[in-house]
Amino acid sequence: MDQGALARVLAPIGQARALPQEAYLSEDVFAWERRRFFEGSWVCVGRSTAAGRPGEQTAVRVGDEEVLLVRDYDGTLRGFFNVCRHRGHELLECGGTRSGRAIRCPYHAWVYGLDGRLRAAPRFGHLPSSDPVHEGLTPAPVAEWHGWIFVNASDDGRPFAEHIGSLDERVAPYEPTRLITGAIHGYEVDANWKLVVENYHECYHCPSIHPELCRVTPTESGENFEPAGMWAGGSMDLEAHAETMSLDGRSGGVPLPHVGAAARRQVFYFGLFPNLLLSLHPDYVMTHRVEPVSPSRSRIECEWLFPPEAVHRRGFDPGYAVEFWDLTNRQDWRACESVQRGVSSRGYRPGPLALKEVAVHQCLTMVAWGYVRGGPVPPRSEAETSEEGSTG
Repeated sequence: MDQGALARVLAPIGQARALPQEAYLSEDVFAWERRRFFEGSWVCVGRSTAAGRPGEQTAVRVGDEEVLLVRDYDGTLRGFFNVCRHRGHELLECGGTRSGRAIRCPYHAWVYGLDGRLRAAPRFGHLPSSDPVHEGLTPAPVAEWHGWIFVNASDDGRPFAEHIGSLDERVAPYEPTRLITGAIHGYEVDANWKLVVENYHECYHCPSIHPELCRVTPTESGENFEPAGMWAGGSMDLEAHAETMSLDGRSGGVPLPHVGAAARRQVFYFGLFPNLLLSLHPDYVMTHRVEPVSPSRSRIECEWLFPPEAVHRRGFDPGYAVEFWDLTNRQDWRACESVQRGVSSRGYRPGPLALKEVAVHQCLTMVAWGYVRGGPVPPRSEAETSEEGSTG
């Protein structure tokens, strides 16, 4: 990729430009991103409930790899590449789930323990105990964080704690681990995954396409944070009449018990690189989990999480939050698809960023520095970016 174009992305806010065209269109760039950003980083693959009970197994995709997630009987979550040690058959079809006291390959019935060790290989009694096949399944690093599962398919990069960094202290009061899924919506969007993330991180567009959102939050409110770790984000305030983000501003749930009084008048928006968008409300948590499908197509899973004291209340309906954000999501997807068509034009030139688009700038610099350095790089503070720009 052109180094001059990347240097312009990495310039200080007020001088920086958007990513060059090939970042959104090139098959080669897309393949590189899947290998370096998705296989080479900590990717969120869903909630811990996907393998919540002992013996539960599920197969997920991470970049171009497949990983089998298994909950052992001691409660440990384990990850293995979804490949039998015999002939390489998938242990479980990607997206599939099952439960059992062992992992059984459906091709030739090789059996592994939930710890990955080989237990049975029919007709292979002649193999010596020293044969490497007895090592069992190839492990893939996994981590659990506040009820979400993360996989690092390459086992490269920074430790998970460094990847999360200071985001943990901002998320902890919302206690996502104890929250219950109220709804899940899936979307197919004809736009590059980075355009979806960029759109999430700014409300410059809100007065133009989100009239419902503008009725419950002042679009010029809030602040952007200086992150430590692989994330970017900030806050927005609620209007005086609004209890939460809903079509009429009223909550159909209950406040999250350990969220402070000041935070109950705000909504926080965080993007954890590369694919988890985390929205914290006074009474629910919403996530967007982004999966790149092609340079111009993304799959998005949106999930709404509520506290058990709301979900178990008679007559509880998550629709107050779901309807609001489903409408807002669809407005956003139309905008992202229009931008994808625009960046595909020979008339596209990378545009400037508004001074308040700090979180967008941080996301773009994570990507651009990743291209330069060959893998995920945390966002620079605006002070560091300005200093780098002044020294060339």
